[in-house]
Amino acid sequence: MSIQAVLETPRLILRSFTLDDVDAMYQLMTVPDVIRYVGNKPAQSKQDTLVYLQQHPLRDYQVYGYGRFACVWKETGQVIGFSGIKYLEEIQETELGYRFLPEFWGKGLATEAGSAVIEFAQALGLSRLVAVIHPDNDGSKQVATKLGFSLEGKTQLSLLDDMEPLLFSRAI
Repeated sequence: MSIQAVLETPRLILRSFTLDDVDAMYQLMTVPDVIRYVGNKPAQSKQDTLVYLQQHPLRDYQVYGYGRFACVWKETGQVIGFSGIKYLEEIQETELGYRFLPEFWGKGLATEAGSAVIEFAQALGLSRLVAVIHPDNDGSKQVATKLGFSLEGKTQLSLLDDMEPLLFSRAI
């Protein structure tokens, strides 16, 4: 299994991002409620978003063989978020992450997608995942706990240099 993998849940298809996903990623990088806790500044343009796709998800697929998956809502074919694993070089850990558009919050989709991603990570032979979470992000802490993560402590991450994010972890 690698970047060619396509995961399916009852309501979602998880697939690799492509350059055709610029519009969807732009939304995920500019909606204030979506980026409130992630440390990213809003994307300034779709061109910035294209560069982000090239330097992050697409690069991760090439370097590590995995990365964030685009989460496609089966009902409409719309990319409504992402979920996946990302190697965080700064802390030398593989993180499970998730981000969805606000109209899809509270439906259990982050947990649904996260479960599929954890199975994918197991198939890759990974033995541990972390979740780096802003201390004020109660929704994300809830999802991580539902997925079997436990609070391990705090960590440092330059993207969130104005505070100490929480580090949740789980064996897989």
